[in-house]
Amino acid sequence: MASSVPVVGRSPHIQEKRQRRQAEILRAAMMAFRSRGYHATTLEDIADRLGVRKTALYHYFPDKDAILFACHQQSLSELSGHLAAARRKYAGATARLRHIILEHVRVMTDSGEESPLAFDIPALSSPLQQQVIEARDRYERSLRRIIAEGVRSGEFRPVDPKIAVFVLLGAINWIARWYQPRGSVDPAALGQQFADQLLGGMSCPPQP
Repeated sequence: MASSVPVVGRSPHIQEKRQRRQAEILRAAMMAFRSRGYHATTLEDIADRLGVRKTALYHYFPDKDAILFACHQQSLSELSGHLAAARRKYAGATARLRHIILEHVRVMTDSGEESPLAFDIPALSSPLQQQVIEARDRYERSLRRIIAEGVRSGEFRPVDPKIAVFVLLGAINWIARWYQPRGSVDPAALGQQFADQLLGGMSCPPQP
């Protein structure tokens, strides 16, 4: 499995510095992939964006595949954390799903065009593709369970949880295609609008 180069016996300060550098590499790589396409992008292109030699990247990642895989891992891990937090903090399906939508939109607007969630995973080698697909599927299944719980509790209309999740994720992940960090849309307000509209489409109308 491709992964970042392990480091043993380093001080916390060195580890923190290394993590910052890895994050810089991932962001530069996603910008290069978006600009040139994954297959056309070389390690030299990524290194040029950072102002370093290509050999410097090998201290952090063994190859380009490992860099893209790490991008996906990072984003999916963050979303999984927000999912777990929603279940800890909130009791109802509506409150849980609202929290997840807000955080997912925040992830997309924080990373903007560089979000790996909008990047096609077939660029990865087959073993790494499978790992990303499995992580995505776990996230989607968790969202389906929340929606199904909301249907059973009467919070949501009798929607198909699978289709509802496709609609939800399709809308949110598409943000990377049009969102501009320096545009007129405030990220927090955008999250609220997405939550209101996506939840509004599933919520049961108030009883007279």
